[in-house]
Formats: sequence, structure tokens, C-alpha cells
Amino acid sequence: MKYPGIILLLFIVFMQGCYYDNKDILNPGTGCDTTIVTYSASVNPVLTAYCVGCHSGANAPLGVNLETYPNVKLQTGKLFGSVNHSPGFIPMPKNENKLSDCNIAKIRKWVAAGAPNN
Repeated sequence: MKYPGIILLLFIVFMQGCYYDNKDILNPGTGCDTTIVTYSASVNPVLTAYCVGCHSGANAPLGVNLETYPNVKLQTGKLFGSVNHSPGFIPMPKNENKLSDCNIAKIRKWVAAGAPNN
């Protein structure tokens, strides 16, 4: 080889351009923030998107109406078990895939906090 030093130098320069020191770049987060979970900003949007389509009105299945906070509060004992597809609970959403881990984590944290109306 005529220019081994230049090739080595270019290799080193190139490799320096690929170096990352930031763990968030190398291992990006899930984008699931469960630091602050509230009914209005975290849980209600999930229920509206995945549950209220069926669980609303006077003819809601098994009388489970999830349109309003008071109705949801009455169901907190069953809510997490159902969306988590836990044994002994009817898996929800019915005939659908389980909710995302992030949405389940939000519901779990909210229920564990006493299901506050916040």
C-alpha cells in the first residue's frame, strides 16, 4: 500500500464521527412517561380511544359504562385486570389485542394511586 497512514487516519476520523456518548441516543426511551399520571390527561384518553365505543350508554355490556369518571371509579377493581388480560378477568378490549404496555402502565399507576379524579 502506498498510503497506509492516510487510510488509518481516515478510518479514525470516520469512527470518531460515529461515537455517541449519550445513552438516550444509543438506547432511546420508550416514550412512555408515567411520571405524572392523571385521570384527565392519561387514563381518560385511553378509555375514550379503546373502551367507550362499546362501554357507553344505557346498553353498555354488563352495565359497565366508562363514559364518566364516577362510572370508571366504580369499575377500578376490574379495570386493570381486564385491560391487563389477567386470569379471572374478562380480557378487554373484547376480541382485540391487549392495550400497549404504556397504556396499561398508566392505568395501573392511576388505580394504585387510588383512582383520583384529577
